[in-house]
Amino acid sequence: MSKTVAFTFDDGPNTVTTPRVLDILEENGIVASFFLIARNITEESAEVARRALRMGCEINNHTVNHPHLDRLPPEEIRAEFDGCTEQIVRITGQKPKFFRPPFIDVNQDVFDNIDLPFISGVGCRDWEPQVTARERIDLVMSQVRDGDLILLHDMAGNENTVEAIRFLIPELKKQGYRFLTCSQIFAENGVTPRRGILYSNVFQTA
Repeated sequence: MSKTVAFTFDDGPNTVTTPRVLDILEENGIVASFFLIARNITEESAEVARRALRMGCEINNHTVNHPHLDRLPPEEIRAEFDGCTEQIVRITGQKPKFFRPPFIDVNQDVFDNIDLPFISGVGCRDWEPQVTARERIDLVMSQVRDGDLILLHDMAGNENTVEAIRFLIPELKKQGYRFLTCSQIFAENGVTPRRGILYSNVFQTA
């Protein structure tokens, strides 16, 4: 079986960077998963999210306001999660299947009050503007392995990540990787995601 990887993008949707990411995915015939911040959903950016869905991409939950959930009481954790899910259902008609906690900050209250599998991801520091496209490429290529969930950001103006994925996709294809959504990569590898695990690779057991 060929190797699999999932590109995951945080902090959209927007009408600046997200469409450029989708253009590159479409040119290369691949899919990815997008973790939306509900406050970024406007009439215009909602159409961008729907375009991603039409392409076969997956839309997932990244809260309403991107807070540090581990600093919030249970009712506010649920409000952040439920509010984002409601907006995703409103614009796509589908419920998200995965959750990424902002800043990857979790505690037991966060796990107890959110009923989806948690995705962390293999990062390349692409949320730091000083990290160049070349450095992002090198960070991914130096650590990628079968089953990885790669953490990226399609926030407005993140041009270095746009340039990085333009190189990474064909390079990873050369190395035998296929690109799947979060749901697909778990299903294809015969893994049922479990509560209480912060997944950066589908084969994690803890």
